Amino acid sequence: MTTKRSKLVSSAPDAPKRKANFRLRPPREMDVVEQTKDIPTFSNEDEEHAYWETHRLADGIFDQMGPEDDGLLPPIRPRTTPVPIRFSDDVITRVKALAARHNKGYQTLLKEFVTERLYEEEKRQGLR
Repeated sequence: MTTKRSKLVSSAPDAPKRKANFRLRPPREMDVVEQTKDIPTFSNEDEEHAYWETHRLADGIFDQMGPEDDGLLPPIRPRTTPVPIRFSDDVITRVKALAARHNKGYQTLLKEFVTERLYEEEKRQGLR
């Protein structure tokens, strides 16, 4: 059974309204993928699109999946603590200009400067 729907359509705001007919298709019966191993490897996006037009995932399939460490995500960075520090306007201007040349944020560049200098001092004093 197909139901008909009408919608008023116009091509411009001041154009006269006309009726457009849309037919609602009944939902298509789809094959259910019960296990992840049943999902094939696709050679291109068109092939994958064609597959998923006729298949759907079972409701409980995500319960079968666990976290997968495939190395795509970088390791979680340690939390940082904000520290208020005051610089003269001249220093901030110079750091921002230098950071822009390196395509970095100026605060990131300042953190790199402090970390590098700390490492050098520790090395000079024999702590590293």
